[in-house]
Amino acid sequence: ALPIFPWFCYPSKRNDTMKTTLSNIFRLGVKELRSLWADRVLLVLIVWAFTGGIYSAAIGVSQELHHAPVAIVDEDGSPLSVRLGKALTPPYFNPPQPVTLNQMDAALDQGKYSFAIVIPPHFQRDFQAGNRPAIQLNIDATIMSQSFIGASYIQQIFAAELNEYLTGQRDSGTLPIKLISRVRFNPNLTGYWFGGVMELINSINMLTIILVGAAFIREREHGTLEHLLVMPLTPFEIMMAKIWANSLAVLMGTVVALTIVIQGILAVPIAGSLLLFIGGAVIYLFSAASIGIFLGTLARSMPQLGLLIILTIVPLQLLSGGVTPRESMPELVQNIMLAAPTTYFVRLAQAILYRGAGIDVVWQDFMAMIGIGALFFLVALARFRKAVTRTQL
Repeated sequence: ALPIFPWFCYPSKRNDTMKTTLSNIFRLGVKELRSLWADRVLLVLIVWAFTGGIYSAAIGVSQELHHAPVAIVDEDGSPLSVRLGKALTPPYFNPPQPVTLNQMDAALDQGKYSFAIVIPPHFQRDFQAGNRPAIQLNIDATIMSQSFIGASYIQQIFAAELNEYLTGQRDSGTLPIKLISRVRFNPNLTGYWFGGVMELINSINMLTIILVGAAFIREREHGTLEHLLVMPLTPFEIMMAKIWANSLAVLMGTVVALTIVIQGILAVPIAGSLLLFIGGAVIYLFSAASIGIFLGTLARSMPQLGLLIILTIVPLQLLSGGVTPRESMPELVQNIMLAAPTTYFVRLAQAILYRGAGIDVVWQDFMAMIGIGALFFLVALARFRKAVTRTQL
């Protein structure tokens, strides 16, 4: 049987064996980097994932209401109804477009407007008389997030305008308490601050698993894995070489994305230590790369690996707390995801980058990633050694 850590088996030659092992890991890793450099398509994918992919995901998937198209059916034509229409202004809304009642439904069906407001006849007269007239708000709910946000904004804007028209004050009333809201870490509730960092985590997770798993399968399909095994190399050395080489490529992309795209172009303020986050990323890269090799030992071809990666990456990204808060998930799902290193990486990334947490806060997440990564590595190594033994027999 091939030893897991060969320098422990021969105490008298421990130093020489360790130097040989480290040399083999380094040289095999250089070979991996050369193979990666020769694959121009994969290089373009990596560059895009850590630059344009993060920027487009952060800006394009923003949940804020921005220039929503509005139609207004003003059947009153009074100064008050005109005032309500003019209150909907950029950047939240486009200037309302006047339409007739017959045109409204067709315009909503065609997706021309997200909101259509109907102000009934005699609205100002009834409002001044205290009859509480109704304003109809039609919403295109196919755009779910913006429809709810926009409806709330329209309600608040109209309430303030009507109250100011009636009493001269925009506040609807005096509460028995004075409620003061303080928004920490993101005062303007800018959505792409959150989206950019989460897309970076998704890119790290996806590319690490894909690169390492694909490198393992590519060796098997090309027959070069057998060539490596007849050399004085161990499965441990082959696996560590693939892990450090591909992780280095992802780590370089992570640094570029953090400094140039997130801090530079998106102007997202980083509250904590970048070095501490990079340290956490290094540990997570080991864990994710171990998962990639484990999947590589399960698959027999690249299509099989692709299917396994889809079944693995999607739950890791959706259930780790980066898209949906873990507290809103079923308790069973929360407990299952405790076995995934992505859960701890998302938590420490948010703590460090958003809230400025130190090692005293995130050390447990560091230890959890180390433990889970070591477990996947040992399982993958055992499967690899078993496959090697079967091949030799």
